[in-house]
Amino acid sequence: MDGAHRRLNLLKRTHIAWIVAACAAAPLAHAGERATLRNGFAMQCDHHATVDGRVRLYLGSGDTSYIELKPDEIAAFEAVADPPATPVLPQTPTKANGKLSTVDLNQMLSSAGTEHNVDVDLLASVVKAESGGNARAVSRAGARGLMQLMPSTAANLGVNDAFKPNENVRGGSAYLDQLLTRYHDNLALALAAYNAGPAAVDKYHGIPPYHETRAYVARVIHEFNRRVRARELEASRVAASRPSTRLSQPTP
Repeated sequence: MDGAHRRLNLLKRTHIAWIVAACAAAPLAHAGERATLRNGFAMQCDHHATVDGRVRLYLGSGDTSYIELKPDEIAAFEAVADPPATPVLPQTPTKANGKLSTVDLNQMLSSAGTEHNVDVDLLASVVKAESGGNARAVSRAGARGLMQLMPSTAANLGVNDAFKPNENVRGGSAYLDQLLTRYHDNLALALAAYNAGPAAVDKYHGIPPYHETRAYVARVIHEFNRRVRARELEASRVAASRPSTRLSQPTP
């Protein structure tokens, strides 16, 4: 699929995907615990309990909605507070603390988007959700850099140093391209797989019932929609400001 067709498909799908993601995230309340899984991912739940030798992660305060896992699939539990506000990409970052300038980051994303056939605004939305533009960011699960690559994923993508912005963005863009191809340009599923892993998406045949993943998908698609609308409005404004041309009439 060429870049123009993929961009068109994404723009068509993103509004539908945003509705699905928003509906999926809406009923989820504050989760009181974070379960770190041995595969490197993490998910939030209200509480957990061991029933018949398996661990149930309850999504609400009641006992009717839960996800059941084997005990050896879970590495640890910890209490968590309400999730912090989404970090805002700074307008005047400094390289001393791992931040790139807006111009440098945009050029990097544009280059990677062209190379890996991914819309630059989608890449920017992922970077904002993942790291807030901090090239030195490290998650609790060990994901690193601008697009928060896990060490194993980075290695598979040929990324030698996930803290090097160019390498990280190229790797993350290639990975997102792979996921979009795998899920036939279904943006919501590709983003869910980027956050929770393809195995979780395949297991639940859709966006996994993880608070963190559903909120992530909704947040990225919302930001992508905002950027696309802003881009379209700017294009319309520029077109409207151009003077109309008039053909010269021959002198009689």
